[in-house]
Amino acid sequence: MTSVTPFDINRYQGKWYEIARLDHSFERGLSDVTANYRLQPDGSVEVINRGYDTRRMEWRQAVGRALFTGASHRASLKVSFFGPFYGGYHVVALDPEYFWAMVAGPSRDYFWILARDKQLPAVLQEQLVQQASALGIDTRKLIRVGQTRDDD
Repeated sequence: MTSVTPFDINRYQGKWYEIARLDHSFERGLSDVTANYRLQPDGSVEVINRGYDTRRMEWRQAVGRALFTGASHRASLKVSFFGPFYGGYHVVALDPEYFWAMVAGPSRDYFWILARDKQLPAVLQEQLVQQASALGIDTRKLIRVGQTRDDD
């Protein structure tokens, strides 16, 4: 998959809501997942992922650091939440107004649809799922993420 170019990290910063994702152990059982991105003075990006653990009935949070893998106008980064181990983070589709984004990890087994709002219009969401399928994502396995909590 090809990462978005041109990309503006200043416009990408801020809070994104997880609309859909492929299942992974580090997010299993979480609802109301958000990701906050903040550019740091050294050019890295602070990443704060937060979600509500529906089994434990509590919020969980992970703080990571992302670095561009090349030029900063290309949406290809590597992110680490666990020390020296980095994984790919590639924005593979992006709304011109930075309203929604599709992100893939190091393989097609890692995929997220993100939005600036808690929900996307159903027609738009279906279009993004179709676009993800065209990129080779197994969209039958997508988990629609509930965004219903206000106590964040």
